[in-house]
Amino acid sequence: MSSGSWTSVHWSFQSLVWEGACFPAALQLRRATGNQRHKTSNAMRFSQSFASTALLFLAAGLAQAASFWGFDEGTVSVAAKKGSEGVKHKLSQRTPLSTPVALGTADSVKVVLTAKDNGKGKRPHQAFVVLKEQDSGLEAPFPLTVKESGKAVVQIAQKDLPVQFLLSEKPLKASVVIASFGSATGLNTPIFDIEVKTDPSAPLPAYEKPLRYGKQPEISHTFKSDPKNPPKVISLFFALAVLATVPALFIGWALLGANLNNLTKAVGAAPLSHPSFFGSIVAMEFVFFMYYTSWNLFQVLPVIGVVSVVTVLSGTRALGEVQSRRLAGEL
Repeated sequence: MSSGSWTSVHWSFQSLVWEGACFPAALQLRRATGNQRHKTSNAMRFSQSFASTALLFLAAGLAQAASFWGFDEGTVSVAAKKGSEGVKHKLSQRTPLSTPVALGTADSVKVVLTAKDNGKGKRPHQAFVVLKEQDSGLEAPFPLTVKESGKAVVQIAQKDLPVQFLLSEKPLKASVVIASFGSATGLNTPIFDIEVKTDPSAPLPAYEKPLRYGKQPEISHTFKSDPKNPPKVISLFFALAVLATVPALFIGWALLGANLNNLTKAVGAAPLSHPSFFGSIVAMEFVFFMYYTSWNLFQVLPVIGVVSVVTVLSGTRALGEVQSRRLAGEL
């Protein structure tokens, strides 16, 4: 075998050895790369699925948050007293009527609509037609009679309006207010104007301002001073009545046989009781005199309390002494 042939065989053998040694490693590397790609593909699919689910929930939340109340099939008509309806006007919650609706003395405005929640007929918790006077901002709500299907109707006569509305020089603004519980947005939108037509031959009704509780202007009042003395006629009458009892007392003593000879014996038996009892009676009369002339009630009551105690204590002893002499037969 020549050297060139040996060299080629040698290189062929090395190539086979190299390929035999490297092929398993390359195969493992290829498998690892495939697994990594598979894992990456699965992760991408999961992220895409999660993103799709999140978008669905977000869209549902936005759809729920965007729910709102409205109305459809709305009409307004003016009915005369006899029952005949006038021309009907279609109402829109986006654009109010361009011309006001005339309301005569014997007429009534009839509003018919269908309340809807997100486009579906439904009965709301509150539904009103609110009339507003433009100058004062005074509002008057008129509730709609609503069925379960959302069909609502209200009829407003001129006699139902407040006096301020009848005196208004500008048309009244009529709005629809629909709202209910939940996350749905309520509706408050103007729909038409009402021009009140009063009877020119009849006088306008008078408006009386209602009584409001609040701050009132100060009232300055000077009270009369308390009278120091009663009327003279009454004073003279009672003074004469008191003086008349003095002769009556002496006459009674004379008729009953009063004996002044026992005065010395009574004072000797109770030297403190009898003078104190008589003095307390005189003191009580003096207190009444001072109350009549200058003292007030708070000055009189303490003095009366002290004099009363003296009268009770001394009177018990003095009258007890008189009773003992009466039982002994000395009187």
